[in-house]
Amino acid sequence: MSGIEKTAWRLGLTRAEISLIAMLIGFLVLGGILKNFRSVEKEAVLLKNVRQSRLQEVEVDSLIRLATIEQQFVQEEVTGEKKPDMKSTVREKAAERRVLKNSFNGTIAFNRAGKAQLQRVPGVGPVMAERLLAFRTEKGGRVVDFQEFLAVKGIGRKKLEILKKHFILD
Repeated sequence: MSGIEKTAWRLGLTRAEISLIAMLIGFLVLGGILKNFRSVEKEAVLLKNVRQSRLQEVEVDSLIRLATIEQQFVQEEVTGEKKPDMKSTVREKAAERRVLKNSFNGTIAFNRAGKAQLQRVPGVGPVMAERLLAFRTEKGGRVVDFQEFLAVKGIGRKKLEILKKHFILD
């Protein structure tokens, strides 16, 4: 007697009924595998969307902050009053950063640079530095070709030329 015949005899079922039950169990297992595969695929798409929305949120947050600062300056110019607790205006700080950026002529090892180091490069502000760090992370912590930077939002041919002058890809 084969295994199926012994099982059929013990359960009081025919051989055809045992085969049908085995086939249904096989379909159930296959369905579970396919459902799990689809959920993993959907999870990957959702994670990609979350990463993109984080970059957009950072950009929106910085734009809102800049708009608030500009509104504050307009109000100060209209009323002629300055808030006493401000030691240095944001415009002065931005001008200082521009002077520092324009005077930066060195090179930076991109694959090891932090956010502050990236911001020293002309044309790279806080938002662009965050994008560059996120891009480097997506590439596994290492960028090997300058052309890859064109995938970063906000980097075109002109900015790429500036980055080539100041970045070293080691």
